[in-house]
Amino acid sequence: MTDFTMSTDADGVATIVWDTKGKSMNVMTLDAWDELEALVDQALAEDAIKGVIITSGKPGSFAGGMDLKVIAKMKEMAGDNPAKGLFDGIMNAHRIMRKIERAGMDPKTNKGGKPFVAALPGTALGIGLEIPLSCHRIIAADNPKAKIGLPEIMVGIFPGAGGTTRLSRKLGAMAASPLLLEGKLNDPQKAKAAGVIDEVVPAEDLLSAAKAWVLSEPNIVKPWDEKGYKMPGGAPYHPAGFMTFVGASAMVNGKTQGVYPAAKALLSAVYEGALVPFDTALKIEARWFTNVLMNPSSSAMIRSLFVNKEALEKGANRPEAADQKVTKVGVIGAGMMGAGIALVSALAGIEVVLIDNTQEAADKGKAYTTAHLDKGIARKKVTQEKKDAVLGLINATTDYDALKGCDLIIEAVFEDVGVKAEVTQKVQAVTGPDCIFATNTSTLPITELAKAAVDPANFIGIHFFSPVDKMLLVEIIKGKKTGDVAVAKALDYVRQIKKTPIVVNDARFFYANRCIIPYINEGIRMVKEGVEPALIENAAKLVGMPLGPLQLVDETSVDLGVKIAKATKAAMGDAYPDGEVDEVLFWMFDQGRLGRKSNAGFYAYDDSGKRLGLWEGLAAQYPVADDQPDLTLVQHRLLFAQVLEAVRALEEGVLEDIREGDVGAILGWGFAPWAGGPFSWLDMIGAPYAAERCDQLAQEVGARFTTPALLREMADKGQDFYKRFGPDAQAA
Repeated sequence: MTDFTMSTDADGVATIVWDTKGKSMNVMTLDAWDELEALVDQALAEDAIKGVIITSGKPGSFAGGMDLKVIAKMKEMAGDNPAKGLFDGIMNAHRIMRKIERAGMDPKTNKGGKPFVAALPGTALGIGLEIPLSCHRIIAADNPKAKIGLPEIMVGIFPGAGGTTRLSRKLGAMAASPLLLEGKLNDPQKAKAAGVIDEVVPAEDLLSAAKAWVLSEPNIVKPWDEKGYKMPGGAPYHPAGFMTFVGASAMVNGKTQGVYPAAKALLSAVYEGALVPFDTALKIEARWFTNVLMNPSSSAMIRSLFVNKEALEKGANRPEAADQKVTKVGVIGAGMMGAGIALVSALAGIEVVLIDNTQEAADKGKAYTTAHLDKGIARKKVTQEKKDAVLGLINATTDYDALKGCDLIIEAVFEDVGVKAEVTQKVQAVTGPDCIFATNTSTLPITELAKAAVDPANFIGIHFFSPVDKMLLVEIIKGKKTGDVAVAKALDYVRQIKKTPIVVNDARFFYANRCIIPYINEGIRMVKEGVEPALIENAAKLVGMPLGPLQLVDETSVDLGVKIAKATKAAMGDAYPDGEVDEVLFWMFDQGRLGRKSNAGFYAYDDSGKRLGLWEGLAAQYPVADDQPDLTLVQHRLLFAQVLEAVRALEEGVLEDIREGDVGAILGWGFAPWAGGPFSWLDMIGAPYAAERCDQLAQEVGARFTTPALLREMADKGQDFYKRFGPDAQAA
């Protein structure tokens, strides 16, 4: 079986079709490179062939990129020198694409050569754009759903198969930066406007337009292969180019805080490559790409944000059960969460019954979808027809009888056991006991809530994160009696709404909140100790957390923290460990500083709600100590506060799969994505060091940092979490 095939028509135009067997979208493999090169060699050698079209056999797409498992394979094949294996593999890809680009031209005169045109039926990502960039022209079908770009930076690497060098030389560093450094994706029309591709034609004219261009005897010498080439916008030592690179360096460091190796490496490859001839620039790009691939941060990000995330979305932990696709969902409670759930469900084409106590409240919940779609229309991403269709799927009502025919109920009412029990019984009086009932809760025990259901086997927790339409993670919680069909239904629904699920067992705060609350508490505890608040916040950002703990409290609201603290203390009694935190939190509450929603919290805000900086009044109540802790100590307190809870969750069986622990941490609360998640970070630093550091923290700071028994055991045995608990270990 081959991924690339070639045919030649009567006019001498060869068409190479890329069609990866067994995949819905093309991905590049090691064997496929050899196949592509053999066909390129054949096309260049046969006199009868005048030029070549490279296109896809997949309807609506060209290619989704490189099979990232190839990277691991190249490392393994190199034995004791994985860096050499990676570098040689990357340079081989450069060599093949350079062969397409030079197309048989005389190296001295640039005469001769055969035109190569990439004809893109749709989406072209990563290597799926880098190969077209090596062609002499890129023509795309006018497919508004198609995405064209280089998103590698989003999974911890950068475009390392010529995309960085070619795009920066084609557009200039300034114009290429959002595409390279932010992984920005465009539809074909916007990609043409940005200069990434050359032409957009109706889909039915794609191959005929490509053929016509091949036969037009075009000039095929790339600008950087012409004498006197100058980089658009200026090279690094040109006055304009100098300012671009200085600004880019500041921007990269400002956004990444220096913890993401790929962004810095990409910028280095562009900067250094701009100072040398093109072929040397490709070699520099390959060296930096190898450097990034050898960095444990990149390996961890690829594993968590690509391999593991994709596995979970495809149902890696789905129990055996028939297809549980949802056709009609009932959402009880039209507040912020319920309105968001209704929106994402309707966008997925699911019929929605949105219920609240009053028609006014139900209509307000539906209006959230109207506002969302109106924004889409303003940005020309949504049509009026789409808006009408989506709104037509939502029935906002007070009538519980409208729930008849629902195959899933999601209750999103006030966080109170009694209120939720009443709603459960009211709903099941209409739907019957066989309809799967899900409660959206972030703290209440699922097993306790399930007591109100007729059949606890059909009762499950679905914890959405706010705002629902933007947050990518959904936490599915199994009660003690939750059955396989309920789990399958929840997983299939989450797949329908295009979010990433993790499945955990029932326990206080489940998994996500269990880990994030100690992070917040540790930050507040340090305020009471006299640690400079700015040190706390910046330490968090410098270690890759998107928000410092104090800002996070402001965003989620101080009064919510007070409510959770009171409930936790009532449940734990004398074992409650966070009295010092409560002193600060309750004082803030008494001052009326409830966070962003009151324009007053740990931060000060102006009248429009813009954050101005840390509130100076905090120091009057909790004076800053003369002796401040070391930056690393603050960072370790903030990280280990989260990581140790993740280990305990695994130890206690709340987590059943460490992939869910890592993916859930990054998508749920933004745990240092560069680390790949809590378990990847522990593997990075090693269990022996982690246990030793916990012992130090427990002695110096408090017993909450006591090394969990599982981590101690793994430290003693020198084990890694992924080698012991990863999917390969489980399969063995």
